[in-house]
Amino acid sequence: MSNRFLEAGKIVNTHGVRGEVRIQPWADSPDFLQDVGRLFIDGVPKRILSARVHKGFVIATLDGVTDISEAIRLKNKTVLIDRDDVHLEPGQFFIADILGIRAIDAETGEGIGTVADVLHLPANNVYIIKGEREILVPAVPDFVVGINIDEGYMRLRLIEGM
Repeated sequence: MSNRFLEAGKIVNTHGVRGEVRIQPWADSPDFLQDVGRLFIDGVPKRILSARVHKGFVIATLDGVTDISEAIRLKNKTVLIDRDDVHLEPGQFFIADILGIRAIDAETGEGIGTVADVLHLPANNVYIIKGEREILVPAVPDFVVGINIDEGYMRLRLIEGM
């Protein structure tokens, strides 16, 4: 297992005058961050008292942040979550857990490279695989046959020209 704490977003501004903060979530959906019970800011846990999604951002009230002056101090801070606070459904994973895993050809078992990054595009994510050359692989079942986080590999079905 990778890091216990994962970057989950950034406080980009305040919201109103009562200490709410506007968080840009770094997740598949802002609803994910809305449902987490606490965030860590500069290593300090902050319980989420309330959260709602507004225009793709999470507007949150954090324990101990009661006015705009306290909220302003949090602007531009990265928020982290504790992976133990989150339940993922079978087959789901954190992107941080696939970075660096081996990419192998599903048919031959031959190594292709490692997962270097993930592009978040409107249609679907795209995995950047770096090996002898860099290839881009859409994160769809036609190309991604399986992902085994525990054993550290991703099986890919590549087409000619990839």
